[in-house]
Amino acid sequence: MLGARINPSSCSGEHSGLLPDTSPVLIPASHGHLEALLREPTVPPRGAAVMCHPHPNYGGTMHTKAVYRGAEALSDVGFAALRFNFRGVGASTGSYDGGIGEEDDVLDALNWLQGEYPGLPLIVGGFSFGSLVGMRVGAVDKRVVGLLGMGLPINLERYDYSFLSDMEKPVLVVQGEHDEFGTGEEAAELITSLEGDIRLVRIPDSDHYFTGCWDELKRAVRGYYESGPGFRLMLAV
Repeated sequence: MLGARINPSSCSGEHSGLLPDTSPVLIPASHGHLEALLREPTVPPRGAAVMCHPHPNYGGTMHTKAVYRGAEALSDVGFAALRFNFRGVGASTGSYDGGIGEEDDVLDALNWLQGEYPGLPLIVGGFSFGSLVGMRVGAVDKRVVGLLGMGLPINLERYDYSFLSDMEKPVLVVQGEHDEFGTGEEAAELITSLEGDIRLVRIPDSDHYFTGCWDELKRAVRGYYESGPGFRLMLAV
């Protein structure tokens, strides 16, 4: 049933072994539906978050480790964390649309979360391609109070981040020091060039995929929203 949580026992083998607090979901979309997983916190949620995965054409899915760890960190500190497959990925209908249709997918995910958790603040996060797509949507959506970007693809001739200067929402960026698509130093230079409330955490010895550094990634996200600026943001809403 679209827009409803699915009993894991009725799903295919790919959903077996789900944690008790994680539920498969089908989210209504203009092209059909989006396959998603919702992880709820063990306490009453204080917010809800959408996590977006890396580029579909290069194997990105909601099961990518960085996406999983980001969602896990947010759930640990009290967010209902939704990660989903963009159109054409996994059991999601539709086909890749160059990042344009994928923005509509983010909106569909936000709409679903708002319906499930009315009145709670929303956050949009993502990894790599997903960070750029998600933040573009979250920057202009009035329901969204904060943004999370992990492993930003930094190529200023190809990607425009000026939209981050045109808003007042706080942003957390987590970047691997040796990220092949944008080093920690390049991320620092980008953020310095932008106006806004942007916090950068650089993960030493990490590549773009945070290989072997997933615990450090999780700690960075968790720390920001557990006791740092992200926590104060939730208190102010």
